[in-house]
Amino acid sequence: MHQWDLSPFSVTPAASLLARCVSKDILSQGEIDSASSRLSPIFSNQLREAEQRIRTQRQLDQLQLEMDLLKMEKKSADVTNSFYLSRRFQMLQMFCGHLQDLLKEQNSLRQRLMKPLGRTNLPVQAHLQRFVVDVVKMLLDFIQTLEEKLTSVRCSPSAIDRLAQLNTSLAQLLAHVADVESLSNQVLQRKEAHSSKQSDSSAG
Repeated sequence: MHQWDLSPFSVTPAASLLARCVSKDILSQGEIDSASSRLSPIFSNQLREAEQRIRTQRQLDQLQLEMDLLKMEKKSADVTNSFYLSRRFQMLQMFCGHLQDLLKEQNSLRQRLMKPLGRTNLPVQAHLQRFVVDVVKMLLDFIQTLEEKLTSVRCSPSAIDRLAQLNTSLAQLLAHVADVESLSNQVLQRKEAHSSKQSDSSAG
């Protein structure tokens, strides 16, 4: 097989024609080489510039492809990445600390949670971890709301006591009002009696 056929590049029609000419002894390989070495410098420079442009364009395309891949990787980052896992781990630590503080006052709930449950050590798959984080957020909100409700329930006896004090104060106030009314009636009666005595003495 001739060296033209062993070329790893695509064979152009001109190269195929020259290969046939060489195989039929119409031209020799030396004549072709000498003819190619006598090409015009302008043509050679233009050819080199074209090759350089093609090479540069290929490099730019490769860089653009790598940049697109990096953007895609950043946009759809794997949830098992260490950066995302560290954030989730911090949130889980905060949740565990918060839950421990809550369980210090809830003995029955702590005892229930300490009981072993089946199938609790199953690994969470990667595509479900973001949902686990959402559930943790919902749990934190629930615990905060629960603490507010518990605080209001704890304060309810004091509210009842204050209401009883208000009722007692109101009863005392009504008693004082009744005393003031009776005193004012007595004052008015004495004033009327005194005025009637004065009128009788002046008439006599």
